[in-house]
Amino acid sequence: MARIAITGITGFVGSNIASVLTDFGHEVVGLVRTERVDLPWHCKVVDFDSISDLTEAIESCDAVVHCAISNDFNRLTQDREYAYESYVGMTSRVAKASVANDAHLVYVSTDWIMDGTQHMSLESNAGNPVNLYGFLKAMSEQVCRDLAQDSHAICRIAGVMGRHRAAEAAPRSQDVGFGYFVDTLVRRLREGESFSVWGPDFVNKVTTPSLASEIGAQIERVISRRAVGNFHLVGDDAVTRLDLAYAACEVFDLDPSLIHESPVPEGEKFAAPVPVDSSLSNLETKQRLGLGPTSLRELLTAFRRELETMQSQTLTKPER
Repeated sequence: MARIAITGITGFVGSNIASVLTDFGHEVVGLVRTERVDLPWHCKVVDFDSISDLTEAIESCDAVVHCAISNDFNRLTQDREYAYESYVGMTSRVAKASVANDAHLVYVSTDWIMDGTQHMSLESNAGNPVNLYGFLKAMSEQVCRDLAQDSHAICRIAGVMGRHRAAEAAPRSQDVGFGYFVDTLVRRLREGESFSVWGPDFVNKVTTPSLASEIGAQIERVISRRAVGNFHLVGDDAVTRLDLAYAACEVFDLDPSLIHESPVPEGEKFAAPVPVDSSLSNLETKQRLGLGPTSLRELLTAFRRELETMQSQTLTKPER
C-alpha cells in the first residue's frame, strides 16, 4: 500500500479522496496550513510558501494529490497576485517538492479549462479558458507537465456530486457551475421545497458529472499504475442542468413537479464568462486505467447509498 500526501484535504473533493484512499488501505497524510484535531487523518502543518518545508513534509510519500484551491472567486478577480500564487505558484512548489522526493504528482484540475464550445472534449485538449479560474487551472496543469515531466498525472473532474467529509454543511449551494447541485436539490426536495434550476443564460449548461468518492477511487487507480498524462475522471453521460435534476428525482424518489427553471440571480452571476458545454470524454482514460462503466444513474445510485449508509460508495474497486 502507498503513503499518499493530500493538499486541500479539508475541502470537499480532498476530503472525499482521503476517505476513499483510507478505505482502500492506503496511508493518508494531510498537508494543512494550521493544526487540525477534528480530522480522521494524520495531518502535517506545512508552510505552503516554502519548497523546503513541502519537500520535508512529503518525505517517504509515494504520491502527492494536489487539490488545494482558493474558493474566494471575488478575491481572485480583485487581487491577481494572490490569485496567481494561490494556484500557479503553489502548484509549482508542490511539483518541485514531489520531484525532489520522486513522488508521483497527481494534480486535480477542472472541466472549466475548456471554452465550452466543444462537446465531450478529449484528454489531449489543452484547453482554452474563458475566465480567470480556468486560466489559473490551465497554467497549473502546464506547470506539472514542465516540472514533473515523467511523474505527473493531470486529473480533470466535472460536476462533482457528493457530501463534504470534513464539514457538516457544504460551503455553497447551487452556483453557475455544477458543484453541490445534486446535494442541494436533494436536501430541498426532501423538505418539500421547490428547487429552481438556474438558466438558460450565464451558467455552465452541459457537463459530465461524477461522484467525489468515485473520483477518489479512480485517482487510486492512477497512483497504483503511476500513470502519466491527462485523465478525465468523469461519468460517461453528458447532461444539462435540467437533465441532471430530473435524473436525481428519479433515483432519489423525489417529486419532479417541484423543479422549475429561473434566471440566475443577479448576485450569483459569475464575474466573467463561463463555459457553456464543458463535457469531457473519458474513453482514453477508461482504456488506460482499465475502468468500467460509470453511467449517471449508477453514480446517482451510489450517492444515494452514501447518504443512507454514511460510507463511501465507489464503482471502481482498488487494484491488488
